[in-house]
Amino acid sequence: MAFMEKPPAGKVLLDDTVPLTAQIEASQSLHSHTEYIIRVQRGVSAENSWQIVRRYSDFDLLNNSLQISSLSLPLPPKKLIGNMEREFIAERQKGLQAYLDVITSHHLLSNCELVKKFLDPNSYSVNYTEIALQHVSMFFRSEPKWEVVEPLKDIGWRIRKKYFLMKVKNQPKERLMLSWADLGPDKYLSDKDLQYAVKLLSSCSHPYIYKVTFATASESSALFIRPFNEKGTLKDLIYKARPKDPFLKKYCNPKKIQGLELQQIKTYGRQILEVLKFLHEKGFPYGHLHSANVVLDGDTCKLLDLENSLLGLPSFYRSYFSQFRKINTLEGIDVHCFGHLLYEMTYGRPPDTIPVDSFPPAPSVSVVSVLESILTCEAMKNGMPTVSRLLQMPLFSDVLLTNSEKPQFKIPTKLKEALKMSKECIEKRLTEEQKLIHQHRRLTRAQSHHGSEEEKKKRKILARKKSKRSAYESAEEHSAKYSNSNNSAGSGASSPLTSPSSPTPPSTAGIKFTASDLLPIPFNTLS
Repeated sequence: MAFMEKPPAGKVLLDDTVPLTAQIEASQSLHSHTEYIIRVQRGVSAENSWQIVRRYSDFDLLNNSLQISSLSLPLPPKKLIGNMEREFIAERQKGLQAYLDVITSHHLLSNCELVKKFLDPNSYSVNYTEIALQHVSMFFRSEPKWEVVEPLKDIGWRIRKKYFLMKVKNQPKERLMLSWADLGPDKYLSDKDLQYAVKLLSSCSHPYIYKVTFATASESSALFIRPFNEKGTLKDLIYKARPKDPFLKKYCNPKKIQGLELQQIKTYGRQILEVLKFLHEKGFPYGHLHSANVVLDGDTCKLLDLENSLLGLPSFYRSYFSQFRKINTLEGIDVHCFGHLLYEMTYGRPPDTIPVDSFPPAPSVSVVSVLESILTCEAMKNGMPTVSRLLQMPLFSDVLLTNSEKPQFKIPTKLKEALKMSKECIEKRLTEEQKLIHQHRRLTRAQSHHGSEEEKKKRKILARKKSKRSAYESAEEHSAKYSNSNNSAGSGASSPLTSPSSPTPPSTAGIKFTASDLLPIPFNTLS
């Protein structure tokens, strides 16, 4: 596909950040091997699911590819003899299910291309590296002053975004980085507005925004060129990683976990908040803050990938904030993402779970205070602070900014209106997704509660009580009917309106009655 070629009509723009879950439904033994039938589901809708068939050798191949992460993954061991026995297959199936649960719940592994292709081969059959190379080659035909040095394979987490190291032909020592990205599901700008907004990024000047050297967009993808930073990103600094290494190798299992010094946390945090405030005031949507989108230039942090929201790319932390209905604006997303970033700077690793119940010891109580205002369950339910409020907190309010560069980013009124509408559409899609997740969570809780052993026991006790009460009420009803019947019969015999022709009742004179004779007849003697 040529760089300026329009994508096919009806093309589905898949959100790669929607989590995949996998459940082994059955196994079937053939002549020489066993196949496992797996039900894979995207998101919370059971309708959005499909079946795949995998052998143990497929799992083993995937696991070998994921060894680059240095994670200890629980793949069941191989067995050469007796691997077709029923008991062994059942036990192996349990082990493979545990393996699937681990890789689908790990944030980095679940978003990598290897796992996506294993679970959803139909949606990820395209070779995006080849597509990127075709587009880049087409670009260089019209821009011969640049030259590709080497592809930077898998340095980023996005499946549909590829990176290349470049140079200018007449300046061979200067290194640049080219990024190519396919358009995403949140692309709501018209093609004309997108191309204009993308080109406008190269005119943006801010002390805490990384400079764009060149930018262009088509109806299906976009291409950006920036200076290559040898020191890498803020995430590379935190994880002591080499910028050119694949992200699974750099970030999944760092050898040494250590947070930054307090002054670095304060300075970097203040700089990032300042640029977020600037973008919000300009009406420019962002929503893509994370430590790998921040470049270090000496002691200065500079934000990367402002174009992501324009291209409709989903956020790195989308699977986190989509769980909380209060985080429903791009400004709220930026604050939530800042909480993740601050936690990573403080502790040298991402939080184990979101929301965070308790925080380990930090270099300062003021750090924990900010984290609590963003990442706790209470904060996400009752509302997080704004960027302006964060800047006023003790952790950042006393940081002295020395950079005197005046920010410049002129956005025409017409484009501002288009950006506002795009922002509203992004937020609307998020709100609809959050509503579905919330409904699914309520239904799951109700089903889980209804199916619990305690609840089953309660229902049995209630049923027994109800049965006893029904029997007792039935007995009383029959007893009352019999009593009424006797009373009616007695009153008829002594009635003065008795017909003269009626036989005279026998006299009871001289007959003696005991107390027991006057009691009602027991119900169980009636038949």
